[in-house]
Amino acid sequence: MKKIIMFAVCCALALAAPPFAAAQSDNYPTKPLRMISPFPPGGSVDTVARLVGAKLGENLGQQVIIDNRSGASGNIGTEMAARAAPDGYTLVINTLPLVTNGYLFGRVPYDVVNDFAPISLLSSSPSMLAVHPSVPARSVRELLQLAKTQPGKLNYGAAGVGTNPHIAGELFNLLGKVNIVVVQFKGGGPALIATIGGEIGVSFSGVGETAPYVEGGRLRALGVTGLKRFAALPNTPTISEAGVPGYEFSTWHMLLVPKATPRAVVTLLADKVKQSMRAPDFVKPFEQKGYEVIASTPEEAAAHLKSELAKWGKVIKERGMRAD
Repeated sequence: MKKIIMFAVCCALALAAPPFAAAQSDNYPTKPLRMISPFPPGGSVDTVARLVGAKLGENLGQQVIIDNRSGASGNIGTEMAARAAPDGYTLVINTLPLVTNGYLFGRVPYDVVNDFAPISLLSSSPSMLAVHPSVPARSVRELLQLAKTQPGKLNYGAAGVGTNPHIAGELFNLLGKVNIVVVQFKGGGPALIATIGGEIGVSFSGVGETAPYVEGGRLRALGVTGLKRFAALPNTPTISEAGVPGYEFSTWHMLLVPKATPRAVVTLLADKVKQSMRAPDFVKPFEQKGYEVIASTPEEAAAHLKSELAKWGKVIKERGMRAD
């Protein structure tokens, strides 16, 4: 009888008291948030993180601190986010390596689908194929011809295995039937700087990061990786129209939290992200940097993740790409 009474009391207390997670989400957030960027400053992930984080912090009433934790093509920072407490105070912003690393590495220390809850597909952006002025190519066709007559002599920079520049470059190699050799750097910023300095000849960096150096004459733009031209450089054709039919690559940026984060927190964050990114004072400067606002729902972000896993797995397999 005592056991029955104790069981009944426990059940009553459980029903009367709200779950801890629910209680926590009712007054969330009560302290600053950390947004892990698993790449160094200077690349597209860091740029988007800082723009979105500042505006999101305003709308949440708490500071969003950007925490750059780079290394292993994004695996170090991404694992930190996967293992963080699922309380809504640790977020991670990521891009293509989130889906490509599982194909490239023998083992990754997280499961993309089972360890994360997507908040929002934040944005998309094309990259730009550019060369150092010393490279004797003034068009995509001339670069292809140069690569075919001098196989293995041209290099392009990437931000690590499976990162946006790496996938963009290998897609160019695949469809253009050439072999421009990849040189890996610790991030998109260092890779772009290496091209500007003439250490390597070819770059597949974000349009927002590359355009100022093209306008300043330190790089020569040959093509945009997306399906339409970049407004700031209207005379630069897309790679598809300039000599590689069917070529299309767009960078995307997604915000996620650990999987067990309360649904109420996920919903609130998604709503605040949309509110932040659709604000008129955010959209114009954001788009001027070459980024297109998406600010999707969590469900749309999850569907995009699944689609990208299937899409890029095929390219990686055909190019025989491996990280170890």
